[in-house]
Amino acid sequence: MPVPDKPSKHPTEVRQAGLVAAALQQAATRSPADITTADLAQAVGITQGAVFRHFSSKDAIWLGVMEWTSDNLLAALQRATSADGQPLPPLVALMALFDAHVNFLVKYPGVPRVIFQELQHAHDTPLKASVRSLMQQYRTLVMGLLVRAQEHRLLAPGVDLQAATVLFLGSVQGLVLQSLFSGQVHTMATQAPGVFDIYLRGIAAHPISRAATLHESESTS
Repeated sequence: MPVPDKPSKHPTEVRQAGLVAAALQQAATRSPADITTADLAQAVGITQGAVFRHFSSKDAIWLGVMEWTSDNLLAALQRATSADGQPLPPLVALMALFDAHVNFLVKYPGVPRVIFQELQHAHDTPLKASVRSLMQQYRTLVMGLLVRAQEHRLLAPGVDLQAATVLFLGSVQGLVLQSLFSGQVHTMATQAPGVFDIYLRGIAAHPISRAATLHESESTS
């Protein structure tokens, strides 16, 4: 499962990207806590000592994984909310956002393992702060789409936008947890449409389905 990275001529940046990719790939099938720097060194073909010429510690590698995740997930989510440089209608954009998040996690199943592993720690860490920053930016994106939907009178009267944002994020997180329990990551993609349909019915001003939202998307493209 290669992780794309920006081209760079600097050997350290190239090696760091390789170690981040190896960590994320191994986290797809193993607990991040069990992955050693020796494992990562072997994966990229260097000595264990050489790992520390590129990262100061194993925690720094996981922070690099989280930074890569933030950059690439947020970019994918932003791309999903527009077409040909124009913003999609808010409910269409919400559906596209939901799908983009699920597809990202199906492609990189190590991401939720890294996040959930870190959130189990009671103390604060730079990695946990990075997760919080990502979630705050994600909440802002979802809230912005819900505000637009409300301004266009697409939401049911009295919908609590804060609660609707929490439910949106929680729906994705629920799919992730179920997939981790079952060990079948691909099930997220098959279950996501039905989950989003239920979410949409709960917030929309009028009865609406995923199929109707897709039709709206096609008519505006």
